[in-house]
Order: sequence, then C-alpha cells, then structure tokens
Amino acid sequence: MIAAVAIFAHNEARHIGACLASLPLERRDIAVHLLVNGSTDATAAIGRAVAARHPGLTVHEFAEGGKARTWNRFVHEVLADPLPEAVIFMDGDARIAPGSFDALVQALRDQPRANAVAGLPLNGRRHAQYQALIRAEGGLFGDLYALCGRFVGRIRAAGLRLPSDLIGDDGLVAAWAATDLGPDADWDRQRLSHADGAGFLCEPVGLLSPRGWRLQHRRMTAYALRHFQNRIVSHIMGTVGPAGLPDRLATLYADWLPRLGPRGGPVNGWFDRLALRRMAAAARREG
Repeated sequence: MIAAVAIFAHNEARHIGACLASLPLERRDIAVHLLVNGSTDATAAIGRAVAARHPGLTVHEFAEGGKARTWNRFVHEVLADPLPEAVIFMDGDARIAPGSFDALVQALRDQPRANAVAGLPLNGRRHAQYQALIRAEGGLFGDLYALCGRFVGRIRAAGLRLPSDLIGDDGLVAAWAATDLGPDADWDRQRLSHADGAGFLCEPVGLLSPRGWRLQHRRMTAYALRHFQNRIVSHIMGTVGPAGLPDRLATLYADWLPRLGPRGGPVNGWFDRLALRRMAAAARREG
C-alpha cells in the first residue's frame, strides 16, 4: 500500500459524487476513506453507492462534526498498521487532477527530508498567486496535501492531536511538519515541500444567489475565527511546542479575549467582531 487517503465530508452531497469520480478508486495500492462527519444530507448514501462498485473505498460515518476532530479520529483510530508511504488528506468539495496522488508520493520519495507535501490550487481568482506563495514559502492547503507515513507514525507515537475546535487543519499540521514536532524555533523550510504534478479544483462561491451569500458569510466568519485561533496556536508553538496544545482552544479564550481586537477595515472588522462574540460565548460556556 503506497497511500491512504482521507476525504473530509460534512454535508457535501452536492459535491461528493464529482469528488469521488476524480479519484483513481480502481487502484489496489491506494486505500480511500470517506469520512462523513456530522452530516444530515445524503453524503454517506452517495459514498456507499460508489463504494459498492469500488472496494478500495471505505465509508465511515461519525455523528460529531468538525474537521479537526475527524482528522484526529482518522490518524489515531481509523489508520491501521503498517502505515503506508504517504497519508493524503483532502476535502470532499474538491476535484483532484489526474496523477495527483502519484505526484504527492513521488515528491516524498524525492525529498526524504520532507514531512509534508502540498498539492496546488488549479482554479480560483488568485490560484496563480497561491501557487507562487506555496513554492516560495511552503505551507499546505487543506484541500490536498500528503504527510510522510513515518511522520504520521511519530504523531501517533507522541499522542499529538489537533485541538478539536480548531478551524482548519492545514496551518497547524504544516507547523508540525516544518518543526519536526518541535517549537517554532526548530522551523526548517526543507521539511515542507510541494508537488507540481498534484492539484485540486474547487467550485467557486457564486455571490449572485442567496445561498452563495450565506455560504460566503459563514466562510468569512470562520476565517475570522481562524485568525484569532492562529494567534493562540502561534504563541503555544513558539513557546512550549505541540505538547502544550489543549484539547479545545475554547478553554483558553477567557484569558486571550482581553488581548484580541478586530482588525481595521469594514469587512475584516465586521467579521472579526462576529468571531469575537462567538469566542466570548464559548468562553462563558467553559466557565
């Protein structure tokens, strides 16, 4: 087995068929896991129908949602020993370019110091800019990236888990990879790489419909919350390292809120205020 693939899907009935159709499900050397988490739509049913034709696809249903929580379950509970060469992570609303999985595996083979390899965005208004940024500075897109199997084994051995309420996974996982599970002072750019032959496409958000506006509103609020969470995570990674991460970031909100404020500008400022209100409510629940 050269690779295991985790597909994160929360209410992705509109996209999961196209996502699965873009994957080489006929391959016997790649095990694909569809992780349906907290869904109330037909995502799992669509996945099971595809799995009936492709034994290499396994559908897992988890009642609780949350990408970080599901990431932890996949890495620590679903993945079986022996671990494959590469563990590939992707989102259920993405379509993967042909040859991407092999390109990710080959990049890890060609660069033995790399713990993580990024796939590249192939569409979107700023995709060329994002590609250049990844090539120059490193980083991961949650839509498609791969970790070396040996590195995943070390994450498991150390018992490291993402905070279950973390928005996204890519930023913190990239930091783990670049520091080799140490503090930020151990950052080594050569531990983060990319594969030019690996890429993904996502459906752009249409802002001409009420559904598009609602989706964009949720996305922008989540980005704002992620901005503040990153402040907390960066502090922890810069001091004690991954071992200092809490089970839930909300347990730290009460201490951090007096230090946080909205950014300038009408758009960022508006969504930052929404995110700060959410954090304050979460802190009260923790208290």
